[in-house]
Amino acid sequence: MPKSVAYLGPAGTYTEEAATLYDPGADLQSFPTIAAVGLAVSSGITDQGVVPIENSLEGAVNFTLDLLISQSGLYIQQEIVLPIQHFLMAKTGTRPADLEVIYSHPQSLGQCREFLDRCFPAVDQMASLSNSAAVVDMKESALTAAAIAPRRAATLYGVEIIGSNIQDNPNNATRFVVLDKEDHPPTGGDKTSMCLSFQEDAPGILYEALGEFARRGINLAKIESRPTKQSLGEYIFLIDCDGHQTDSRIKEAIEAIRGNNGSIKVLGSYPKWEGMS
Repeated sequence: MPKSVAYLGPAGTYTEEAATLYDPGADLQSFPTIAAVGLAVSSGITDQGVVPIENSLEGAVNFTLDLLISQSGLYIQQEIVLPIQHFLMAKTGTRPADLEVIYSHPQSLGQCREFLDRCFPAVDQMASLSNSAAVVDMKESALTAAAIAPRRAATLYGVEIIGSNIQDNPNNATRFVVLDKEDHPPTGGDKTSMCLSFQEDAPGILYEALGEFARRGINLAKIESRPTKQSLGEYIFLIDCDGHQTDSRIKEAIEAIRGNNGSIKVLGSYPKWEGMS
């Protein structure tokens, strides 16, 4: 029986493309939101799920970060990096000069900001739940509309491409993660994602916590913050580091931080994507 994999749908999204790249033989099942994908995995509706987590132009996908922070029993087991090419599409016969509104996912609108500001400065931009949902929104709109979506969506929904490769940067890429109830065994070429918070604020507390990694020669690939949503000015710090959480140096760093006013939740250890620099 093929593995069941939830993805941010409907059909034709970049997430579906990433899920297909991850496991071409999987039973792909579409869900309308990132939170729904997470629930599908944690509840056992599907074996795994694929969601976007970071874009090279627009940065983190906060819905995914918040899901990993808040939902227990979910881990990152793999990552997939997908080059992103955006296409502007509309109903057959639509004149670009007549457009009144352009639909897309907020990340995609951001990745095409310069194109939209230059070519369609007076056209409204409307956020959709996904790139494919944007095509449905466009087709159902009472206004003269277009959508930004993957090339495949034009074929799936029977619309016409009126603009190609409209992303502002040719190096546009999105990192997706595979969600599972457990992370990946060590491979020797791994990375670990975790979130860090503190019981009490104090001068230099973050500096001291990061020093636990530096003193053990552990490379930090990324650090960013998200609000705790409990109180203004309180943050959770998200960290990616080289290595697997079972490595002795990483285990020691985590235990040292936990013993010094810090709380760490490991979001998963998983193999680095081979195409990443």
